[in-house]
Amino acid sequence: MTIFDLMTSQNIVAYWETLSQDRAPYLFETMFPSDKKLGLDLSYIKGSAGLPVVLNVSAFDVKAVPRPRIGFDKMYAEMPFFKESMTISERLRQELNMVLQTGNQAYIDTVMNKIFNDTVRLLESAAVSRERMRAMAVTSGTVAMAANGQEYSYDYNVPADHKFTEHNFNTADFDICQYLIGCLDKIEDDTGVRPTRGVCSRAQLNKIMQNTVLKKNIYVLTNGVGTINAKNAIAYIEDQTGVTLEVYSKRYKDETGATKAYVPDDVVVLFPDGDLGTTWFGTTPEESDLMSGSSANVSITDVGVAITTMKREDPVNVETKVSMICLPSFEMADQIAIIDASEG
Repeated sequence: MTIFDLMTSQNIVAYWETLSQDRAPYLFETMFPSDKKLGLDLSYIKGSAGLPVVLNVSAFDVKAVPRPRIGFDKMYAEMPFFKESMTISERLRQELNMVLQTGNQAYIDTVMNKIFNDTVRLLESAAVSRERMRAMAVTSGTVAMAANGQEYSYDYNVPADHKFTEHNFNTADFDICQYLIGCLDKIEDDTGVRPTRGVCSRAQLNKIMQNTVLKKNIYVLTNGVGTINAKNAIAYIEDQTGVTLEVYSKRYKDETGATKAYVPDDVVVLFPDGDLGTTWFGTTPEESDLMSGSSANVSITDVGVAITTMKREDPVNVETKVSMICLPSFEMADQIAIIDASEG
């Protein structure tokens, strides 16, 4: 048995999928289920208005009046390509060589787990990249990325009047619930769909919890004297507006190493039930060209993420590459409200 026998894409996939069984899904992962298509191009039909239109009345014995196909935009984009690789360090490779000579499977598994964990970090990074794109789409209506000399920018055409700016949102005496109801009314008037869910950061919820209007309405008998906790605030907002607010404060590191929040502070997003779009995968070059008739070893996980292991003879090693072509579609972009609650 050699390092080449152990370090295969199939073994890495099995290790990753075993670990993934215990991983809770990302928030936006549940709203943009994964699917796959051939190639790089992403196109989908986005409804630009959800309200039904009445059928025209007509006289008898006359030709029907043709109705133009309005109210839909076809969206086109080229999905971005993500790719990164790792090789086994000299120290780990020598450690594995020594362990292999013992034939002790427990020792071999321990060292291989260390090696697999390096690749798992690449697979986790791929998952983070997908969640970042979904979060950008929901919280800003766009996806923008730049790295390695490549720049991508996608606009999902969220209507301008569904992007609300309220610099007083976090002031103590601002009536938050009435404002949210106004945003909900606008979305429902325009699309026929009323949002029932919302998301914000922990920092934004903490600002909401300082609102004196909420305090007075929750603690009526004491004229607002009392401490609001997150559960109180979320329950009151749901009771008054019908929106279940979820706090999402997970963070990631971008290409520069800077820590970023999936949901920025001072942003509140309202959206309807059900799926908001689809996380689309394209076919990577590794999948289309290397899965047969090649010395490379390729397996697919997470619907469309390719894991490729390649033998290197000088120095003797195995290079592991993780690649994906991915972009979310956002069919429900018209039916969300994005609230900028910054102080200006």
